[in-house]
Parts: sequence; structure tokens; C-alpha cells
Amino acid sequence: MLPLTSRGPEEVIFHRGPVPVTVRQFLAEVAALAARLPDEGPVLNFCADRYLALLSFAAALSRGHVTLLSADRTPLRLADIARLHGARYALSDTEVALPLPVLAPGAGAGAAAPNPAIPAAMVAAIAFTSGSTGEPRPHAKPWGALVAGARAAAERFAVTPGTSIVGTVPAQHMYGFETTLLLPLQGAGAGHAGAVFYPSDVAEALAAVPAPRLLVTTPLQLRALLGSGIALPAVSAIISATAPLADSLAAQAEAAFGAPVLEIYGATEAGSVASRRTLDGDAWSPYPGVAFAIGDNRAEVTVPGLPAPVPLSDVLEPAGGDRFRLVGRQGDMVKLAGKRASLAGLGKILSDVEGVREALFLAPEDLDHNPRARLAAFVVAPGMSAASVVAALRGRVEPAFLPRPVVMLDELPRDEVGKVRHKALAGLAWRRS
Repeated sequence: MLPLTSRGPEEVIFHRGPVPVTVRQFLAEVAALAARLPDEGPVLNFCADRYLALLSFAAALSRGHVTLLSADRTPLRLADIARLHGARYALSDTEVALPLPVLAPGAGAGAAAPNPAIPAAMVAAIAFTSGSTGEPRPHAKPWGALVAGARAAAERFAVTPGTSIVGTVPAQHMYGFETTLLLPLQGAGAGHAGAVFYPSDVAEALAAVPAPRLLVTTPLQLRALLGSGIALPAVSAIISATAPLADSLAAQAEAAFGAPVLEIYGATEAGSVASRRTLDGDAWSPYPGVAFAIGDNRAEVTVPGLPAPVPLSDVLEPAGGDRFRLVGRQGDMVKLAGKRASLAGLGKILSDVEGVREALFLAPEDLDHNPRARLAAFVVAPGMSAASVVAALRGRVEPAFLPRPVVMLDELPRDEVGKVRHKALAGLAWRRS
């Protein structure tokens, strides 16, 4: 059995309005909400307010109900998840028409309440992959694994009880769930409740919480912050995930904000399992207690609290000691004219070309059996043409990997956490070719 929270009763667990929420108050509100819940789960949690999302998760967990988490909060997607995974009710602070009861969590005062003990093996949540490369897939998260991950992250990022955590990623995305909900619950630090997305939101949120401040964001939002020129209150560190972070962007952010830029490596299947400071090189260091087994074109990771090693969709290579490098995804490796390359690696090479803001390579479905098939590139580079992009790539990549077509875009089609929708790009590229 593991406690709902490892924090002391007088520690601040969240900043919600002018008065911080202590663990004592939080536990009282958890008990009050838990008493109002139906007898059976699962529950669909899509609260926008980060504190209410945590309160809802904790109350459901204390009743033994599994929480369904989806970063896609559109009514159609939520209804699909509810139907396919047997949700009995939902908890939300927004009005959405769904074919099941939707309860407003509310953060009402309650009597003092104990810290519930939860079985470590209990499935606390089911998280869904982003679906950027296919249909979203569910992954069960035992409570023990979530606790171990939060405590390891607190140790890795030196998060103390006084650290304020401001996140720009939805609480229902696995990355946002781990860093902005579970870290305050089972690690250290105090979360920030309000919605944060635009650069002005980030600045206001950071100004509203005490130092030291940790900013949890994505490459897309980090680029927007830098482009806005907005001044930020001092931050102790910036954490990024969900998409590759270019060295040049990390360097700009460190220079502008005077704080180290750190990246998290993880997968919905395993959770967050490794990190690096981007400017220190391309090697990743596993979290405490996490072990990687790397073979030829396969890798798996052993995570505390999970019943078995988790196969990874990425191709890794050892980097000395227990560290590793990310080569690319298994489906990301392509072969043309006897040469092999990673689509992500090609995209990084193109992103490093002066004038290119973002770039991504995509392979057609018939690449393996159509000798005329070629890779496509999608490029955000104001002032450049497709021809100038190809010219810049000559000498940087093998001729077989020069893209055809090159699709120039104002921006890449992304979801709210910065994931690129590959299906949208595929239709865009080969419709134009």
C-alpha cells in the first residue's frame, strides 16, 4: 500500500488563487468529493483547471476507480473513450454533452480527512497515446509505477517543497499528468492551477507563484515564447518534451531566460524514464531505478512499479555507462538506394539549415516496393522556396534522401501539445505531388 500523497500536512501542494492549498486542505476536499462519487468507475477526467483535475483523480483513486486520461478533449473523442472503456461517469469543470453523468468536482471545504492508502498494484489511470501516427492506444498505469516515477523525477530535477511548477501541457496528457499533477502529489513542489498556453499566460502564471519556479512546456510553446519577446520572471529550469528540441532553440532559450533547458524522454507505455540537458549533448540518463536493455534495433525499459519490461518503439544505442542515444523510431528508419536513415534525423539536419524554423520528413506508404517513391519534406521557412531548401540539403544528406516533394507551410499541423498529425501531412504531400 502507498499513501495518496507523500507530502506533509502543512506543505503547499498547489497555488490556486491568492491562498495556497495545503495538503491538509487538499485531503479534506478529496474526501468531500469522494463521498459524492458514484459507487463504480471508471471515470473520465477532463478538467481544464489543473487543481480540479488533481482533486478529481485523487477522489476517484480513493474510491478505487480508474481514471481515463485523454489529451484530446473534443466531445467526439471523449464519447468514444467513454463507450470503448466503460466509463460510468465523468468529472469536468466545463460543460460537454456526453452520454453519461458529468459531475462538477468543486473544491469545497470539508472536515479533516486521513491520507488514504492505495494498493501499489491497482491500475490508477489509463492513458492514451497521442494518435499522431495512428489510432490512440490505451496503457494501464499501476499506482506504484506512478508514485515511483514522480519521486524519481523530483530527485532528478531537484524539485524541493518550495518549488512552484507552472505547466503549459494539459493535465490529461501523460507528460503533463506526471509533471504537473503527480510531481506535487508524490514528489515535491506546488502546482499552478490556471490555464496556461499563450506567452502572456506563461508570464502571468510565473509572476503569480513564488520562486524557485519550474516551467514545464513543449518545443512549440518555447519557440512561441522566444518569438514573443516577452520577459519572464526568473525560472530555475525549463523542462521540455513531446517533440524533439533543436539545439539552437535550447541555446536561445537558455540565453533569453538564464536557466538550463532540460528534456524528458518517455513514452505513454512506460512514462517518463530519462532526461538530459539539451546543450550537454545527445546522451540521455535514465531516472533512478530505471534500467534500459538495448539490442539490435530493439530496446526495452524496466520501470519500478510496472510488472514487466516495456518494449519501446524507439531505436536506441548505448552511450557509455547506463546512458543511451536516441537513433529514431522503429517505423522511422527508411532505406533508399541501399542507404539507411532516420526520418527524425533528416528532419533535424534540415531544421539546422539557416532560415528554417521547423522541418519534418515523411515516407510514403509504398516506399518499400515502389522504386520511384521518394521522401517528402514539410518546411516552415519564411523567405525560402522549395528549390532553395533542396539546394541547402545537397551535401548534407545522401542524394537518395533529397525530398520530393518539398511542401512549404506557414506552420506544421499540430495538436494542442505540439504533436504533428502525420495523416494530415501525408494527404497534403502526395495530393500535391
